Amino acid sequence: MSETPSHESSQHADIVIIGAGAIGLALAATLAGPRSVAVLERHVSFGRETSSHGSGVIHAGLYYPPDWLKTRLCTEGNQLLYRWAQTYLVRHARTGKLVLAVQQDELPALERLHAGAQANGVPDLQMLSAVDLHSLEPDVRAAGALFSSSSGIISPLELLASYVEAAHERGAITAFSSEVVHIERRAGGFRIVTTMPQGEMTIWQAETLINAAGLWADYVGALAGYDPDGDEHHPPFRQTVNRGRYYELTNRRATSGVKHLLYPLPPADRSGLGVHLTLDLDGNARLGPDTQWLPTGSRLDYTAEDDRRDEFLAAAQRYLPSLTAGDLAPGKLGYRPKLSGPGEPARDFLIWQHEGYVHLGGMESPGLTASLAIASYVGEMLGLKTA
Repeated sequence: MSETPSHESSQHADIVIIGAGAIGLALAATLAGPRSVAVLERHVSFGRETSSHGSGVIHAGLYYPPDWLKTRLCTEGNQLLYRWAQTYLVRHARTGKLVLAVQQDELPALERLHAGAQANGVPDLQMLSAVDLHSLEPDVRAAGALFSSSSGIISPLELLASYVEAAHERGAITAFSSEVVHIERRAGGFRIVTTMPQGEMTIWQAETLINAAGLWADYVGALAGYDPDGDEHHPPFRQTVNRGRYYELTNRRATSGVKHLLYPLPPADRSGLGVHLTLDLDGNARLGPDTQWLPTGSRLDYTAEDDRRDEFLAAAQRYLPSLTAGDLAPGKLGYRPKLSGPGEPARDFLIWQHEGYVHLGGMESPGLTASLAIASYVGEMLGLKTA
């Protein structure tokens, strides 16, 4: 390093976790206690990227192949998350979710989705006719629906705050505004160098290093000495970035009767779940997210834009025909870390370890739902007992 830092300190933890999103914090909350744990986060607080820019939906595990980690960890995480929310008084609601066959010719695909979800072990599923659907959601127009009563919503920031509280209670340290700039493997563990905005440097020593850096997991993996394109010893983990934006439904009259999450059938490439309607715990509704592939190296800009109103409206009017353009206002947007690219098949979560290093790649949806199950899985992988 060419410049002498204004201040340097040294710290030790049995486990260092990079990234204070839902997964990194769930890991800290469940691994701390018998072991010392530190979470390093480059932002000034937790959940500043993927975790706080999603819909807050508690997913049930409807969409994935039966042998995927996403399937196992989502279905397990669904129940773990409800129990955690009840224990830690995190606001949540078991709203239920309706996956819609808008047209008659979509019913066979809906039946296949139902069969696949049953094979995945998703509980409490019910196929609804158009008449059944109308009795639940009079304003929705569709030929039929799959009802998932174990789907719901949660406050993401309250959830993350509860993870931080539990982690701190068990002795974990959270180091914010700490950007990892260097990782070196040494005998018995890792040397991790972080810098703060004023030039302060901290050198961390750890036996175990967990990369939960989300959008930046491939960058951190490269810092740790691994090739993002893989080699004979480890899988490729290079990520692409996919943007999703939302439109808020500002006219409560337009959605006052909607009580469930409303999803169209997902697109064939499973790059997203289609423009759906989700609710939050304050009674608001939003449409989205859409999916937009970004060129490599694109800047992550979180500024709300209003250039896709017509597309969102057309997508939503397929099942909520009463909506008008005036009911929509541009909302938040977020970014998904994906292991697949445009035109490529969807990919599973990537969780692998090598000599004390654990890599978590492609941690997109349903990462928040699965966060506690992921933490348990990583604990098992490392041979560690979790809380």
